[in-house]
Amino acid sequence: MKESMRALVVLAALVCGPSFAAAVPGKPAPDFSLADVEGRTHRLADYRGRFVVLEWFNRGCPFVQKHYESGNMQALQGRYAARNVVWLTVNSTSRKHADYRDAEHSRAIAREWKMRSAALMLDEDGRVGRAFGAKATPHMFVIDPEGTVIYAGAIDDMPTWRQEDIARARNFVAAALDEALAGKAVSEPSTTAYGCSVKY
Repeated sequence: MKESMRALVVLAALVCGPSFAAAVPGKPAPDFSLADVEGRTHRLADYRGRFVVLEWFNRGCPFVQKHYESGNMQALQGRYAARNVVWLTVNSTSRKHADYRDAEHSRAIAREWKMRSAALMLDEDGRVGRAFGAKATPHMFVIDPEGTVIYAGAIDDMPTWRQEDIARARNFVAAALDEALAGKAVSEPSTTAYGCSVKY
């Protein structure tokens, strides 16, 4: 039954069409101010001078579960935090949606999954998600120290919910960060995001 449900979710996600970001590579990232689930406020402008990753998140999405239940997302968060990259996780799920989790429940999720991002932020009115054009979970953006988007799209090139596919996937976010941190241009700055739709 669980496999059938996941198959339906995969089909629904893939027939929604391509997810192109409004925050496009080569353009300034929209500034924003959001509180995290601990009550701290984060402004994108406060992180000028550092690389920033924005990751769109929904606990109920099988594509998100793939990367967290395998430990892949936490490993990426930790690896790049050690290189002074700010990793911010954003949940744009509306309060009206069944997938919505308030700050208390979101803190529990962060503990359960041992999240290593700098913050888990609730974008309940969808303002930040819409500004970036986030359409999928996970939908990923990399921003350079000058505040310019240098990558937007999928986490990797394996649009499935199967954990075993991670090992053979090309991780676009890691590739973009590695190139940028080495002072190189990002060779693949834009891809089509895959996953569940953001529940605005």
